[in-house]
Amino acid sequence: MTVFLSILGVIGVSASGPIMAATAAPALAIAFWRNLLGAVLMGGPAAVSKRAEFAALTRADCRRLAIAAAALALHFACFITALKLTSVAAATALVCLQVAWIALFDALLGSRAQGTVVAGLAVAFVGVVIITGFDLSLSREALLGDILALAGGALAGIYQMAGAAARRTLSTGTYTTLCYGACAVILLGMCAVTNQPIIGFTPAAWAGILAVTLLAQIMGHSVFNHLLAVMSPLVVSMIILLEIPGAAILAAVFLGEKLPAGTYGGLALILVGLAVVIRGQQRRRSRRRTLGQEGIAAPPPVLGGE
Repeated sequence: MTVFLSILGVIGVSASGPIMAATAAPALAIAFWRNLLGAVLMGGPAAVSKRAEFAALTRADCRRLAIAAAALALHFACFITALKLTSVAAATALVCLQVAWIALFDALLGSRAQGTVVAGLAVAFVGVVIITGFDLSLSREALLGDILALAGGALAGIYQMAGAAARRTLSTGTYTTLCYGACAVILLGMCAVTNQPIIGFTPAAWAGILAVTLLAQIMGHSVFNHLLAVMSPLVVSMIILLEIPGAAILAAVFLGEKLPAGTYGGLALILVGLAVVIRGQQRRRSRRRTLGQEGIAAPPPVLGGE
């Protein structure tokens, strides 16, 4: 059953990029509806069962939620726009670098990086250089998409770190309801400022918005949240990395996406580099627990392009 759920989860998160790339709707509108529907489907029941927790929110909770929601909104804006400009495979791989961004942010905040983590980051960076180099030879538009995907990964890292801090005092249901709901409000404002419509799409576009919500948000994220209860975060994180080749395969099959041979080499290097980074971070957390230096559980693994 665990293997089946793992396969189901990988398919769910891998389908996110191809579906959003094929959905004929503005990037901000797709992000808005996905977060609004996600807040209702995943977090709505918490509004009834977690009333006391909502009432007990502190200023610190609200501050962390605000940072997480703003970072998530900007992440989606960057990532979905990137999917319209560059290949699904490249955008997914580059946004999955959020785990590398987290390691970098930790280092900037004073946390000493292990040699294995630095080595993994170096390997992943070489993969980024290879992909962006090939995309630059294709078009400036593709290169802009790569840059937006990288920014989306950095923003996802900020979202993950702020969310991990907020989850110390908030349950999953409460956090999901408030964060996704606030993210939807921010995206609605961004749609208004940029004059991007949120209605009036074709039935096919609405089907795409609903599909990405159900597949990535419900089937993907919910399955991995469940697996965290029966598998180690390291194993789950490694499984989630299969989103990179999974998205590339789905884009090739369903969107007819063909990439230069060198790009696949870059994808492979990013995959290997991130695996090394995750492994190094897990060892560091395990050592801290052994020494009694870490009083809280490690945050859940990051989820690629969401």
